[in-house]
Parts: sequence; structure tokens; C-alpha cells
Amino acid sequence: MRSPFSPFYFLFFLGLLLWITFSIKLGLIALTFQKLGLDPESALTLLITSLLGSAINLPLFTLRVSVPPPPVEGIGYGLLRRPPVPFTGRTQVAVNVGGCLVPVLFSLYLIKSYSIPPLQIIAATAFVASVSYFMSRPIPGVGIGMPILVAPLSAALAAIFLSEEYRAPLAYISGSLGVLIGADLLRLKDIRRMAAPIASIGGAGTFDGIFITGLVAVLLS
Repeated sequence: MRSPFSPFYFLFFLGLLLWITFSIKLGLIALTFQKLGLDPESALTLLITSLLGSAINLPLFTLRVSVPPPPVEGIGYGLLRRPPVPFTGRTQVAVNVGGCLVPVLFSLYLIKSYSIPPLQIIAATAFVASVSYFMSRPIPGVGIGMPILVAPLSAALAAIFLSEEYRAPLAYISGSLGVLIGADLLRLKDIRRMAAPIASIGGAGTFDGIFITGLVAVLLS
């Protein structure tokens, strides 16, 4: 039986945790979260929670799909490689903890903590969602794909244009929620075309998906 853990990805996982800690001590990531009102310890906790949560998918419902595509091999997503899940004609729709729930909850925290005008939040999020929708594509057997820098740049530009005082939290909120809405929720109609065993909302994970979009957007804003 094939082991569900890849030694390479496990070492990468440990190395990434060390890099996070080292970066925070140097002030790189701490500077990002300082703009959002978090101290280094809180930033580290949030990052690790998101990283570990990216491996957890909470099932919502299943859909029947007509014809599965050829199996996709050799694509390494996530930090731990799970055994390939056989496609049986049904796609399980789930929500990812690290790539969806954590960024959404932190965005709600920022909305509550800062007095950002609601119209600015709606406008920035709608802009990022629109860009994410038109730049994302369903990949058969895999999921939704999108160039990684498109969303952060869009969120940063929206925050710079719409707000001088709240550009950092606005960049994170619009970057995280915009990708979630545009590249995931609005793409639910494409699930049957993907014919993947699992379609996870926010399932790109922490550092290669929604969460990193928010962080990069803050740095660019």
C-alpha cells in the first residue's frame, strides 16, 4: 500500500515552518501583520493554524458527474501527499479550513476592528472577485487554476485606489474574500466539468492559494 505521506513534502513542511519562524524573527512577515494590528506571536499562531488547516476539508455535499477525465498524475498539491482518490462518478464538495475558514474569520475580525466604510469593502471585494472569476479556469481532474499574482495585485490596486487610511486591512479582506468568491463560489457551476473526486472551497491551501493572496496584497499595498 502506498504511504499517504511523502518524505519530500514532509521535509518541505518542516522547512516551511522553520522559514516562517525565521522570517517573523527577522520582521518580514511580522511587518505584514503589524499593518493588520497583530504582534509577531499572534501572526505565527495564525500562520501555523492556516498551514495545518489547509490539510482539513469539511464535507458539505456531493454531486453526480457524468464522465470522468483521464487520471492526472504527477501534480503535487499541498504539503502532505495523500493517496490518489478514485473517481466514482461523484464529486464531494467540501470547505477547506486553512484556505477558507481561517481567512474568512480573520477578515471578519479585521472588519470588526477597523471602521472601514462598507462601500469600500464591497467595491474592492467585487473587483477582486471579478478579476479572479475571469482569470480562473476549471482544470479537469484537478480543480480551479489561476495565476497566483493576479489576485494580490488586484487587491493591492483596489486598496490603494479606494482607501489611504485602511489600505492594509482592505487589501487583505478584498484579496481573501475576492478570490474565495470569484475563483471558488462562482465556479461551483463548473464542478461537473472538472470531474474531480473532491472540490474543496479554498482548497488551494494556505501558501499557494487564498491566504497568501491576502498576505501579498498587504505587502504590496
